[in-house]
Amino acid sequence: MELVLIKCRVNVMQTTTMNTIVAIIVLGGAITLLVFLEARANEPKESPASNPAIVPTERTEDWWLERHRKINQRVAQGKVDLIFVGDSITQGWETNGKTLWQKYYTKRNAANLGISGDRTQHVLWRLDNGNIKGITPKVAVVMIGTNNCNKYGCPIEEISEGMVAVAKKLRNELPETKVLMLAVFPRGEKPNEFRDTVLEGSRQASRIADNKNVFYLDIGEHFVETDGTISKDVMPDGLHLTEKGYRIWAERMEPTLAKLLGE
Repeated sequence: MELVLIKCRVNVMQTTTMNTIVAIIVLGGAITLLVFLEARANEPKESPASNPAIVPTERTEDWWLERHRKINQRVAQGKVDLIFVGDSITQGWETNGKTLWQKYYTKRNAANLGISGDRTQHVLWRLDNGNIKGITPKVAVVMIGTNNCNKYGCPIEEISEGMVAVAKKLRNELPETKVLMLAVFPRGEKPNEFRDTVLEGSRQASRIADNKNVFYLDIGEHFVETDGTISKDVMPDGLHLTEKGYRIWAERMEPTLAKLLGE
């Protein structure tokens, strides 16, 4: 009987010891978890996802890379006093705007840095990768942002912040160059939401203009008829310019551009 009692006491002691050990392990785990959670809570919070319009982004299409390479080749030749930075509307100086380019800009040693379909983020990447390497132009004409719109909408902050980012990049990389930032041209045959949005985005971006190094010019109204429509003689697809459209651009910009070039 005494032996049985001793065994019971031993079993009870062993059980108690095991329970104590388990309790200690559980408590230790809980304390570790609390310390971990507190540390996580005190970690700096990650910033919200960046606006894609201000993140330099490369495009991978072969034709785009080839166009980018040719721009770099032109810039490497030097003798660049004026650059035009933008998308297909800027690239179009080489086609529908060719005659006007030759009249106004060839003699000014201008280089065309426009690539069709580009958004602000693509321009930022190009500026980081050779498009302005080794040059000190007097003026950079910037017209970019309309492609930041898409069929799902036209985020104003993408347009405005993207335009500002491009202007800042040019100022940082080319401190002796004056930046002439143009309001994004109106789009669509008739008044529409996209047209209103790109205009508002441009207006918000204009805050960066100090009229010393960065200048803002809105010539959009000159593409639009009194009834708010845009003639097919100017923009046959409601976006890209005809020769007449490029003439409007050149003539309306000329007084400001000549002044900035010191002519």
